[in-house]
Amino acid sequence: MQIARSILAGTFFLVCVTTPSFAKERIEDRVNAVIQPLMKQQDIAGMAVAITHNGQRQYFNFGVASKDTKSAVTDQTLFEVGSISKAFTATLGAYAQAQGKLSLTDPAGRFAPELRGSALESIRLLDLATYTPGGLPLQFPDDADRPDRMFSYYQSWKPLYPVGTQRLYSNPSIGLFGHLAARSLGRPFDEVMEQTLMPGLGLKHSHVRVPQDQLGRYAQGYAKDGRPVRVGPGAMDSEAYGVKTSSSDLIRFVEANLQPEKLDADLKQAIATTQTGFYKAGQMTQGLGWEFYPAPFTLEKLLAGNTPGMALTPQKVEPLDPPRPAPDGAWINKTGSTNGFGAYAAFVPGKDVGIVLLANKNYPNEERVKAAHQILMALQEQ
Repeated sequence: MQIARSILAGTFFLVCVTTPSFAKERIEDRVNAVIQPLMKQQDIAGMAVAITHNGQRQYFNFGVASKDTKSAVTDQTLFEVGSISKAFTATLGAYAQAQGKLSLTDPAGRFAPELRGSALESIRLLDLATYTPGGLPLQFPDDADRPDRMFSYYQSWKPLYPVGTQRLYSNPSIGLFGHLAARSLGRPFDEVMEQTLMPGLGLKHSHVRVPQDQLGRYAQGYAKDGRPVRVGPGAMDSEAYGVKTSSSDLIRFVEANLQPEKLDADLKQAIATTQTGFYKAGQMTQGLGWEFYPAPFTLEKLLAGNTPGMALTPQKVEPLDPPRPAPDGAWINKTGSTNGFGAYAAFVPGKDVGIVLLANKNYPNEERVKAAHQILMALQEQ
């Protein structure tokens, strides 16, 4: 059943797909009470929210995908999800390991002769995937941010810290991991992501490069000053921040993480690997792509783990030996941003519940975490 509602004199639109097992009116009221003030406060043109609980989904869509066309956001609207792409990339690498094409303990040089003689040649793939190779920066330097120059940068890079001692969140780090994982599978990253991993996860409207016939569903992003903007090309862009997807597909990805037994054996194993903790950084445990907080988690812990400082400054880490699976009650999450979009995905496996928030504006991570926490905690009260 679909219910369409106009809010605030046509400025916002809400579409809700409900199922009998939800206390639907209370959840709808809570989502409205959280998202509408958030959009007003942050001047967000459009948002798509999706919730899953016990394998059933509910969608809430607000505002417009484009201020020019006034087209309403739907659960099929494509949003840039920024660094949530890293969870896809991590899953691809874990899938390659499940297929026997690589091991996370392999040195990067096994798959990249371009790294021969460099500091990165002997770095484990695992440390690239967990941002612990020794201080690769958040972004490539401007003069290296091109596919034809990135390996020259890697060749000349010098570590700032001993491997496995500091976590410095880094696109060049996990980007190289994804690039080498695709090499191990013998295919370009974009191809194996779009033709193997995404279909294997049941995703039908997710892309690294949006095809021409899908551009009409691609939301317009807006910068903080209101300018229209979309993500541009760069070194390791596909691997680190390149996925465009809808709320209906992203919630399916969350469901794949909540119920991996429905996947084939290699993907099931890959999901388990991504939800394994390899390092602790304060209250946060670093998995493969995903980050998690064992129960009893609090909003304060979630906020502390998603501050700008966690992304912009080095964090001392403690290796987990042996690595530990995320416990059932853990809050598992990932934020993602581009200049014109802000995204968040979170789920709690032991409760079989998850949420995604997609917006066509980059707004503070803390606001995303608070909104998701309020909504999921209300759902748990049902």
